[in-house]
Formats: sequence, structure tokens, C-alpha cells
Amino acid sequence: MIEMAAVVGVAAAAVGMVLTPGPNMMYLVSRTVSQGRRAGLVSLGGVAAGFGVYLAAATAGITAVFAVVPGLYLGVKLAGAAYMGWLAWQAVRPGGVSVFAPAALPADPVRRLFGMGLLTNLLNPKIAIMYMALIPQFVTPEHGRVWLQSLCLGAVQIAVALTVNGLIVLGAGGLATFLTGRPLWLRAQRYLMGTMLGAIAVLLATDRARPTPA
Repeated sequence: MIEMAAVVGVAAAAVGMVLTPGPNMMYLVSRTVSQGRRAGLVSLGGVAAGFGVYLAAATAGITAVFAVVPGLYLGVKLAGAAYMGWLAWQAVRPGGVSVFAPAALPADPVRRLFGMGLLTNLLNPKIAIMYMALIPQFVTPEHGRVWLQSLCLGAVQIAVALTVNGLIVLGAGGLATFLTGRPLWLRAQRYLMGTMLGAIAVLLATDRARPTPA
């Protein structure tokens, strides 16, 4: 079966991914701040469904397609890098607004909150890279069924991501209230997030790793 080192490695990578600003975090925080914790948790349900789609694809061996057609993988990676770069610019551009700043967003119904959470996660380049290139590196064919190893390691990533994102949703409202009365902190948070997003974009664009068949 899978080694403990593989479980720990995937869990550590998942923690690093989920704590780094990205589309999922930005969507969940913005919805929680504007519409409350219930909306944030419903949105998180959509994000969870997106993880399920990626897990099913990884278990079915979708990474083999990208390993055989490296140009397709490169296109997905560069598109993801461009998207993260755009998010970085939105955070640091003149007149930009912090994700924790209260905003007058429309109160979306449950179905739309769930659907947007799903779509945001499916289009999240960090998660795509995680399932296409990172998790397959922890799969060892000699240890048994590859699809079962992929399933178990993907479940570890999902458990970590949902736990941390759930805590973010529960704490977003209080943090937004704290930052609202401190404009300098809000600005610092915005530039910090923009810098991290920009760094992710550069790393994605310059990373030479290639997916390996799982």
C-alpha cells in the first residue's frame, strides 16, 4: 500500500498549498465576509465537489494523458500562471481592494454559491498542478494498485484542504472586522497577497517538472 512518508509528504504539500493565497481562498473569504459563514460553508461544499472531480480524474489516470502530451500540460500550466498573475495584479493595482474588506456583493442563492465554489476550484491552477504533477510523484507502482494509492493520497489532500479552508471560513468574519478599522493593515494584507500570488505565477511559469503517469 502507500508509505507513511508519502502520506506525510502529500499532507505537507496540501498545507502549503491551502495556506498560500489563491482563487479558492479569495472566493471563500469574499463570500463569507459579504454574506456570512453559512454562505462561506456552502461555497466550501462546492470547492469540496471540485476536489472530488480532480480525485476521480487522477484515479482514472488522467495524468497519463499529460505525460504523453506534454504540450497540453504546458498549455494548462501557462494558463494557470497567467491567471494567478492577473489575480496578483488585481490585488496590488492602484485602487485595489483587500479580500477582507467588506463589499456590497449580491446575496447569491445556495445553488449559485455551490456552483461558483465548484467552478473556482476546477479552474484553480494550484489544484490542477497538485493532481497532475505532485501527487503522482508519491505513487509507487511496486506497492500495489496505482489507482488505489492515488485515491488514498488524494483523500489526504482533500481532508487537509477542507479542514484548513473550513477554519478560514469560520475566522474570516472576525478577521475582516479586525482589519476594517485598520486601513494600513488592510493595505499590507493586500500587497502581501498580491506578492504571494505573483510568486506563484512565476513558479508555475518557470517550473520544469513534468507529470508522470500514475
